[in-house]
Amino acid sequence: MKNSCRFAVLLILFLISISVHTEAEVIALTPDTFSDKIKEKDTAWFVKFCVPWCKHCKNLGTLWDELGKAMEGEDEIEIGEVDCSVSKPVCTKVDIHSYPTFKLFYDGEEVAKYQGKRDVESLKAFALEEAEKAAEKALLGTDKEL
Repeated sequence: MKNSCRFAVLLILFLISISVHTEAEVIALTPDTFSDKIKEKDTAWFVKFCVPWCKHCKNLGTLWDELGKAMEGEDEIEIGEVDCSVSKPVCTKVDIHSYPTFKLFYDGEEVAKYQGKRDVESLKAFALEEAEKAAEKALLGTDKEL
C-alpha cells in the first residue's frame, strides 16, 4: 500500500510537470503591464488584441496559444495578448479599432501590423522576420550614436 501511494504521488507530480512544460507561452498584458513589457530592451512582442464577444476572435480558437508554444525557443520574441474589453486604455493608446488585430512591438515601438494568413506557420514567419528587421534597425541606430 505504501509503495502504491508513493507511485501515485510520483505519477501525479510527473503529469503536472508535463502539463506545465506544454502550456503555451502567451502572456496576458494589462494596462499595468503593457508599457513596461513592450519596452523591454532587445525584445520583440507580438501581441494579439481581441475582445471576447468578437466572432473573428472566437474563430481563432487556440491559434494564439499554438503560436506561443511554437515560439517558446525564441529568446527575444514574446507572445502577448490584450483583452480590449477590460484593457481599453491600452487598445486606445495603440490605435486598435477592429478585432482581432496583431501588432509587433520592439523596444517600445510598434514596428509592424500583421495582416496575413491566420495559421501558426505564417504568424511565426512574420514575427521572426519583423523582429529580425527591428533588431537590425535598432543595432544600426546604436552604431550611429557611437
